[in-house]
Amino acid sequence: MTETVTRTTCPYCGVGCGVLATRQADGTVRVAGDPSHPANFGRLCSKGSALAETLSLDGRLLHPEIGGRRASWDMALDVVARRLAETVAQHGPDSVALYGSGQLLTEDYYVANKLMKGFIGTANIDTNSRLCMASSVAGHRRGFGSDTVPGCYEDLELADLVVLVGSNLAWCHPVLFQRLEAARAERPSLRIVTIDPRRTATSEIADLHLDLRPDGDVALFAGLLRYLAEAGRLDEAYLSRHTNGAEAALAAASACDIATVAAAAGLAAADVGRFYELFARTEKVVTVYSQGVNQSVCGTDKVNAILNVHLATGRIGRPGMGPFSVTGQPNAMGGREVGGMANMLAAHMDLDNPVHRDIVQAVWAAPRLAARPGLKAVDLFEAIHAGRIKAVWIMGTNPVDSLPNADRVAEALSRCPFVVVSDVIRATDTARHAHVLLPAAAWGEKEGTVTNSERRISRQRAFLPLPGEARPDWAILSAVARRMGHAAGFAYDGPAAIFSEHARLSGTGNHGSRDFDISAHAGISAEAYDSLAPFLWPQPAETTSVPAQGGRLFANGGFFTSDGRARLVAVTPPVPAVVGAGRLILNTGRIRDQWHTMTRTGRTGRLFAHIAEPFAEIHPDDAQARGIAAADLVVLDNAQGEAVLRAVVTDRVRPGEVFAPMHWTGQFSARSRIDVLVSAATDPQSGQPGLKRSTVGLRRLEASWYGFAVLAGVPAHLPFAYWAVAPLGTGRRDDGLRLEFAALEDAEPEALAAEVLQRCGHGTESLSFQSRGDGLYRAMAFLDGRLVGAVFLARQPVAVSRSWASGLMGLAAPTPATRWKLLAGRPAADQPDKGAIVCSCFQVGANEIGAAAAAGVTTVAGIGARLGAGSNCGSCRSEIARLIANVMELQEEASHVARSA
Repeated sequence: MTETVTRTTCPYCGVGCGVLATRQADGTVRVAGDPSHPANFGRLCSKGSALAETLSLDGRLLHPEIGGRRASWDMALDVVARRLAETVAQHGPDSVALYGSGQLLTEDYYVANKLMKGFIGTANIDTNSRLCMASSVAGHRRGFGSDTVPGCYEDLELADLVVLVGSNLAWCHPVLFQRLEAARAERPSLRIVTIDPRRTATSEIADLHLDLRPDGDVALFAGLLRYLAEAGRLDEAYLSRHTNGAEAALAAASACDIATVAAAAGLAAADVGRFYELFARTEKVVTVYSQGVNQSVCGTDKVNAILNVHLATGRIGRPGMGPFSVTGQPNAMGGREVGGMANMLAAHMDLDNPVHRDIVQAVWAAPRLAARPGLKAVDLFEAIHAGRIKAVWIMGTNPVDSLPNADRVAEALSRCPFVVVSDVIRATDTARHAHVLLPAAAWGEKEGTVTNSERRISRQRAFLPLPGEARPDWAILSAVARRMGHAAGFAYDGPAAIFSEHARLSGTGNHGSRDFDISAHAGISAEAYDSLAPFLWPQPAETTSVPAQGGRLFANGGFFTSDGRARLVAVTPPVPAVVGAGRLILNTGRIRDQWHTMTRTGRTGRLFAHIAEPFAEIHPDDAQARGIAAADLVVLDNAQGEAVLRAVVTDRVRPGEVFAPMHWTGQFSARSRIDVLVSAATDPQSGQPGLKRSTVGLRRLEASWYGFAVLAGVPAHLPFAYWAVAPLGTGRRDDGLRLEFAALEDAEPEALAAEVLQRCGHGTESLSFQSRGDGLYRAMAFLDGRLVGAVFLARQPVAVSRSWASGLMGLAAPTPATRWKLLAGRPAADQPDKGAIVCSCFQVGANEIGAAAAAGVTTVAGIGARLGAGSNCGSCRSEIARLIANVMELQEEASHVARSA
């Protein structure tokens, strides 16, 4: 086999980075950034850099299953088609639903939307993009008349002020953050403001950080509109020529003076004034916003408050200025383009518009096109719970972990008469509710397109064969459609034919009246599709259509409303919610190295090296009031359920608030599914749930024993009140894992250790040590002279170097002396402890960085040159900077003490 290189696109966030996947002569894969791709120019983040480590077939769903038993494709497809048809015949089209994912390719999304809306005749097709981008969609449509992102990535580099609102760009869109960092290094006059209740890694490069109260954004930007008007900074010419609604928007903002805004947002008036003055005197401003804006019960108003200030100042569609929504998923925008949500039609057409319905129905030759919006995600699963939806098909997502009030979602699926799940992983918390499981093709195995946050369409290409009996999602959907009697509408011979039809539909009846138009690619051949280069839409076939100017829209108006004018929307700040005594506001989100519910990133140990277990960030005041210390286990609870997490005591969060990541599932932890606690309240405009604001109680979990272990065997069951596992290798079962656990009941440590070490197999030799006075116990197991298991127990959270212990698995220890050294629970003198891993790319620890800083390497660039840390994806650079600052502060204190003496 010769070495082959395939140009494809990363399957993680909405940045849409180009990837070079090299399949080497031995069949292994090497991944690198594509230097020619205009989204990333060769950069990759930690997750993208580790893609090759996530390709193991362990745990893959490789064959169809019916009722938990292997079945043929013909049997499975027949069952799905028959049950869907029977449900429609007995209960009507709205008794079935499809729930998809921003992980789907555009071609998959298109076929799903066509089947549901055009042939089954229901708009009950929604997607987890509802949890991610729905408020941006609704805000764009209210303001622009279309779901249009007007700018492009280059604007972040050309701006003189970048405002990051509800966006931890450094962790959630790392390559965009790298581009911004590089621009700042080249042009130090570039100013950055971060607006977020948490002080995140992104805030480290900010000139000003506003840690506003949750949902204080509406007041902040309404007040900014008033300030701009009073300062004479409105673009009256742009307002008069290209907008409506300014008078009403200004009237609604009139009550938002700086003092009122400061009180509503929980900020210092001086900081609010500083932000307003900076925005007012800087023409080239880009406002980047993400999930902190969208995932709110007033998210649409937040979006429009941001759009208002850019429209009012004419700072839109020109280089270095404009509002910029960055999407969370790799193809959230592609799904929006094909009408993948319940209130949309394909090609950005409107489900409520009869002319648009006629266009779509004619192109599709659809027998019955849905005439009204379907149920949005949260309402859809509530309808399943109530029995109104009797059949649901879930594709490429895990709603039992990702939707709010997640236990109720699980209960809904357990009640549903017919559940189909198409996925790549066999064991997920959602898959266990499936009556039929269908094995889908994964990244690297399928062909199609995705659209990133700047409207750039790129190809995903296959470089691996389809494993087992896995099939692409578009092919599965088409096969079901044909069995339901719709062969003519789903006779596709490949994704190129679907893309061609999608492009043709985008231009039909358009003539510049709709923003989304890629009709230049209608009729594309399979060969041209295969070589399709990344491009920004619109790309119309007609010269009469509205072109983008340098990749940007709206500099000279041309909005997609009935009169061609944008609308400033009057927004009213919400009344701050009252939190009960002793209760906290729960904020949820992502961490640097994990993705969604970890079905991909959870397969490689490298991406757990930085953070390996679920945690809760708690302000020191709240921790002290509850007797909680760093590394304690804590319980968050409310009427919906509870979650057990590791305490991280930090002033990065505001008093009265707590942050927890959304990634952990029943496969990786016990009682740590955070969306169990999240309220199902939604934005009335967008239907997007407020994932950033729920109310919880907080208490310390009283455990009798705390444990940490590394094991060669994979446990089938762990009988502990709390546990969290992470792989040590690259997803193969024989690579072993690391385990954090806690036992509530008092027990002999020997019994607890034996319970864990029995996972290592038979025939092992063991060695143990106990310090009764200190409450410490350690035990190790060896097989054929190599370590296969190590357990560390203590009455308090275990103090052992995780990075050191995780490197022990399989270590040769043939003599009693070497085994006793390992049992000491710390590295030998000739093996310095790395400390907690900071740089996932090069596995560099905090102790190594601290030592280099103490030796005089006091810049992030210097650390990169010395250790490699921060020199690849760059996601850890802000953490490296903090470590350097801490060392320098300690050195300064020591010097001051010495001088004083």
